[in-house]
Amino acid sequence: MDADTALPSLAAKTNDAAERRPFSLAARAALTTGLVLAAFLGAIGWTLSRTYNASEINKLQGRLHDYVITYIAGTDPRRDGTPLMPDTPPDPMFSRPGSGLYAVVLGDDGFHWESSSALGRDFSFLHPLQPGQSQFIGPVDTELGRLYYYSFGVALDVPERPAVRLTFTVAQTEDELESNTAVYRRSLVGWLATLGVMLIVLQLLLLRWSLTPLRKVASDMSRVERGQSDHLDSQYPVELTGLTDRINAFVDSEREQRTRYRNTLADLAHSLKTPLAVIRSQVEASELPPPVRAPVLDQVRRMDELVAYQLARAATTGRQTFAASAVPIAGYAEDLVQSLEKVYAAKNVLCEFDIEDGAAFYGEQGDLLELMGNLLENAFKWANHHVLLVVKAQRQPGRPRPGLLLSVEDDGPGIETDMIEKILQRGVRGDERVKGHGIGLSIVQDIVRAYNGELTVDRSAEFNGARFSVALPAT
Repeated sequence: MDADTALPSLAAKTNDAAERRPFSLAARAALTTGLVLAAFLGAIGWTLSRTYNASEINKLQGRLHDYVITYIAGTDPRRDGTPLMPDTPPDPMFSRPGSGLYAVVLGDDGFHWESSSALGRDFSFLHPLQPGQSQFIGPVDTELGRLYYYSFGVALDVPERPAVRLTFTVAQTEDELESNTAVYRRSLVGWLATLGVMLIVLQLLLLRWSLTPLRKVASDMSRVERGQSDHLDSQYPVELTGLTDRINAFVDSEREQRTRYRNTLADLAHSLKTPLAVIRSQVEASELPPPVRAPVLDQVRRMDELVAYQLARAATTGRQTFAASAVPIAGYAEDLVQSLEKVYAAKNVLCEFDIEDGAAFYGEQGDLLELMGNLLENAFKWANHHVLLVVKAQRQPGRPRPGLLLSVEDDGPGIETDMIEKILQRGVRGDERVKGHGIGLSIVQDIVRAYNGELTVDRSAEFNGARFSVALPAT
C-alpha cells in the first residue's frame, strides 16, 4: 500500500504565503557597510577627480605662461617700432594649422600677429592688456571650440621712440585636458571599484567570523530542541555567556517542573484509585438490595472513568521546546502490538508495519505510548483479522524537528460519517456491547491537540474499515 495515500498531506494544510522575514544581522551589517563604503568611496573619487582636474588646469596655465614668456623673449622691436616675431615657435604645434594650440599677439596701431596654427581663425574675443597685466581664462565657447587662454601685456623699449605695447596670448583647446581627465577618471573608477569589492569581501569575511559564536549558539539550540544534547555546552565569548547560562537554567527548570508535575499526578492517581476500589469492593460485598446497590456501583464506575480520563488528560505533556531526546517509534510499536496480540489472541489479528527508518516522536514517551496504544487497541478491538500501522516523518525546511504522520487502520465494520464526532466524545463507545470506558479516543484527541496536531477519522481505502490518522507538525 502507498503510504502517501494512507496519510493526509500535512503540507496541504499549511499556509503557502510565508511572512516576510526581517533581514539577518549579517545582511543588515553587510548592507549598511556597503552603503557607507559606496558613499565614502564616491566622495573620495569625486574629491580626487576635482583635485586632478584643478591640477591639470594649473599645469595648463603654467605651460601657456611658459609659451608666452618664450614668445616675449624671442620678440625684438625694429627701429620703426614694429615687432619682429621669432622664426622658430616654442612648440611644433604652433606651425600646424588647426592643431589646437594657438598664439596671437595684439599691439598698438592695429598690430595683429598669429601663429601658423591660428591662421584663418577668429580671435575677436581677445582684448589688449596693460603692460604687466595678465589673465588666465577658460574654458570659453568659441568657433574653435572650448578654449583656455593665457594673456600677458608687455611694453618693449625702442631707442628714441615710445615703448611698443603688445599683448601676447597663447590659447589651447580643452580636448587634451578632457582626454587626460577622462583617462584618469576611468583609472580612478577602476581602482576604487576594485578596492571597494576587496573591502566588501573582507568585511563579509570579518562579519562571518564575528557572527560565528551566534551561529554556534543557534546550532547548539537546534541540537537541544532535537534532543541530541541536554545543554548549550560549547565555549562562547564572554558577551554571550550570560545569555547561554540563562538558557541552560531555563531548560533545566522546564524539565524539573515537568518531572514534579508528573510525580504529583501519579501520587494523585494512587490516592484516588485506591479509595474508589475499596468503595466498590465494599458495596459489592454488602447485603444491600439490588435496587440500592446497582445505582451506587454505577456512580462509582462513573467516578472511576472520570478520574482515569482527567488524570490521563492532565498527564499529557504536549509539545516541548526542549525535548530530552527523540523517542524512536519502531521498538515501542512492536512491544505494543505483541501485548495486544496476546490480549486478542482469540481473534487471530495480523498487524502489519510500514514505519519509516528513523521515525521518532519529539515529546514524552508516555504521550507516545498513550497515543499509539489507544489507536492500536481500538483497531484490534474492531478488526476482523488485519491491522495496518503506518508512520512517516514529515520534514520541513527551516524546522529542526520533523513532523510526524501516523495512521492506524483495520478491516472492521468502519465508522459511519455521522458517528465520527460522537465516538470522539468522552465516555461514548461505538458499540455498548464492547467492553471499555469510552475515553481512549478522547484521550488521543487531547494528546494530538496538546502537540498542535490534527486527528482525522475516515474509511480505509485498502481494508474498507476505519482509519485513524494523526498529523503532528514540524517544530
